[in-house]
Amino acid sequence: MKKYLFITIITITVFATMTSSCSDDFVNRPVQYSIDSENYFNSKSDYENAVIAAYDLLQSTFINVLMGEIASDNTFAGGNSPTDVIGYQQIDQMTHGPVNENLKQLWDWMFAGVQRANYILEFKDKTDFEGKNKIIAEARFLRAYYHFELVKWFGGIPMKGDARFSPGDETLIPRSSVSEVYASIQNDLIYAAENLPATPAQQGRATSGAALALLGKAYLYDKKYDQAADTFGKLIATGRYRLVQIADLTSQQISAGLTPFGSIFEEAGENGPESVFEIQYTDVEGASYGQLQFSEGNVAVGFAGPFGYEGPVFADGNNFNLPTPKIVSAFEAGDSRKEVTILDMATWIPQNPGSKYTKQNQDTGFFNRKYIPRKRRAEAAGDVKLTSPNNYRAIRYADVLLMAAEAYNKSTVVNDELAREYLNEVRRRAFGDEDHDITASGAALADFIQAERRVEFAGEGIRFFDLVRTGKAAQEIPGFTANKNEIFPIPIEEIQFARGNWDQNPNYN
Repeated sequence: MKKYLFITIITITVFATMTSSCSDDFVNRPVQYSIDSENYFNSKSDYENAVIAAYDLLQSTFINVLMGEIASDNTFAGGNSPTDVIGYQQIDQMTHGPVNENLKQLWDWMFAGVQRANYILEFKDKTDFEGKNKIIAEARFLRAYYHFELVKWFGGIPMKGDARFSPGDETLIPRSSVSEVYASIQNDLIYAAENLPATPAQQGRATSGAALALLGKAYLYDKKYDQAADTFGKLIATGRYRLVQIADLTSQQISAGLTPFGSIFEEAGENGPESVFEIQYTDVEGASYGQLQFSEGNVAVGFAGPFGYEGPVFADGNNFNLPTPKIVSAFEAGDSRKEVTILDMATWIPQNPGSKYTKQNQDTGFFNRKYIPRKRRAEAAGDVKLTSPNNYRAIRYADVLLMAAEAYNKSTVVNDELAREYLNEVRRRAFGDEDHDITASGAALADFIQAERRVEFAGEGIRFFDLVRTGKAAQEIPGFTANKNEIFPIPIEEIQFARGNWDQNPNYN
């Protein structure tokens, strides 16, 4: 059983009425006690429970990863048919508009995370206790995480500071600009980095390292390359993280043909030395297709598995997020990442007699080996396609190194020597030698860094946003329209609720 912070859904707005009596020879008087959203936060445990609830929405980010990959040129939507989860199909084809159930889910779930974090921050001064700064830092880290997801998907969003949104606010509070959202994110993460511990008390909780990594990423997306380089440099200098190497593998893993890179995506690699921030999943609680946000398992994993699969190692899935031939051919000869990123059925089935799967929509014969379901324990809860226990490595140390390389390459005072050092550290792990080191500088080095990011993070929901922020999405993604598809439309329901207070994103009307 995994040992980490079990994230469970709890309702923060608690309405509980208790009736008690106090009696003696003279008095028999009922006394009523109630706890609601306005008189909560009276003890340390109240704040702890509230922050656990704020962590809970992280599990819903499976949809961000799944749709982020489908939006790129790395994968097709797939599914059982061309109309299976129509929202995914539209995003794959770049035909999505304001009416899209899955974009609405992403908006709702990320704002639910913001709301839960803001609930804590609204009452941050109500009760004092030892360790309070850490709780506030976690709330600010989580708000920054959800805000970051929202701004990269939708652009400017409404913000209300350290307070919850109330009904009617949508008609009064304007959408903040993208720069204002990034400023809020960066301020939250600076505080979090200064007040979070280096080592989490429970697996899955934010650390100072996670805050620095997300801060550096926010600077990078905000094109503040000097600040990004400084932040990543500070994190790397701590020496707390490292790339997984062959020495980290057991003899059984090596005999099974597992590469150092591959171990990152097996259970043995969860919460390991390369994991800077990892979203925890478990299979102890089930879910349904109509309430995916309630799953404690990684829904994206089950969705990406081969439909009707029978055979060793892997398990049945829903055939979404299918690697394209384009990403398969992007790996260089000798790159150990290809085998652990791409499951090639044309090779796998002959090597494992009796293995089979049922071809479905847009079948390429390839599956995302990092995040497809594995064989499960018999007592796993609910629909096994919805409760995969595979964690999601939201920020890996390889990402830190490659983001640092990009930042140093684009800084006011360029440091291509350090950029190459970080890039080649990642490549040496992948190829097992120094013969594939990159020696380029300037714009050519920048291109090599982005090419490396593509193969290093294939299947992890990063590619689309890398293409957008580097201005290359229109030339790489079929159907992508410049000055439109860089961000996604605000759900039509939100525009209607706002009654003219919020404009729709450009060219989605």
